[in-house]
Amino acid sequence: MKRIFGFVLACIILSIPALAASNSQKVTLPSAVQVGSTQLPAGDYKVTWTGTGSSAQVTLAKKGVQPVTVPAKVVAQKHDHSGVTTNTTDGKEVLQVILLDKVSLVL
Repeated sequence: MKRIFGFVLACIILSIPALAASNSQKVTLPSAVQVGSTQLPAGDYKVTWTGTGSSAQVTLAKKGVQPVTVPAKVVAQKHDHSGVTTNTTDGKEVLQVILLDKVSLVL
């Protein structure tokens, strides 16, 4: 019985990173953008999200840059490539949408 419990526990622990990876992808910001109240420099970012629908939280992280977490809406959509949509507000590029393989994250 202890052996089975140990095996099940090991399987659960090893599957956690795999499950987390399904809500994580990389995206390139071609230029500096405003995300919430934070200005992010151009570069490659790891995008992770939790939640579904309009109650999601999106985090953009890059080595050497403080991660930024903002509320978002997750929309199931297939895309051929990842990318971003921005809008110019008060002279700043503001991140509006992150396009990933199977979802759009509307900020």
